[in-house]
Amino acid sequence: MNAPVSIEDFATRLSTSAFRGGMRQLAGGVSVITAGAGSDRSGMTVTSVSSLSVDPPTLIVSVNRASSTWSLLLRYRAFGVNILSAKQQDVALRFSGQGGVAGAARYGDEPVVTAETGAPLLANALAAFDCEAEEMIDRHSHAIVIGRVKAVRVTEGRAALLYWRGEYAEAGAEEPASVRAWRHG
Repeated sequence: MNAPVSIEDFATRLSTSAFRGGMRQLAGGVSVITAGAGSDRSGMTVTSVSSLSVDPPTLIVSVNRASSTWSLLLRYRAFGVNILSAKQQDVALRFSGQGGVAGAARYGDEPVVTAETGAPLLANALAAFDCEAEEMIDRHSHAIVIGRVKAVRVTEGRAALLYWRGEYAEAGAEEPASVRAWRHG
């Protein structure tokens, strides 16, 4: 049986650090949002990706409007959502800007495929979604970006990269990889 909880157990005044502390308890899959073309490209690491609809295939991502990726989303109106494997922690760190890496340099040696929309996709991601920006809704410091999925590539059999309590973790067992692709007309 659970012990009773009193209102004193809750913070009486919500602070940024209290909010962040609470959100750190939510484990999230790690993805990289990619946008732009050629040397005019960048990307960012996020845990804020969610499926919106399967018909039509649509997803939602939350993007900080102060990021370099935001201006590229506005200009190109296309982006990639790349779900990272447990072996891609270095990619997550690079796209988070660690070490001051910015713009096209965040891609490093990562193999990239140019999608139907023109968005750059990470070839080694567990799944890569090619998206067309359908709607961008400004809210506070971020924007909710609704993306219509034009194509997806899935690589099965590898462990996923998670972010929980400020650290990266692995989800799932490593198995031989197989690749399958799906396209939505």
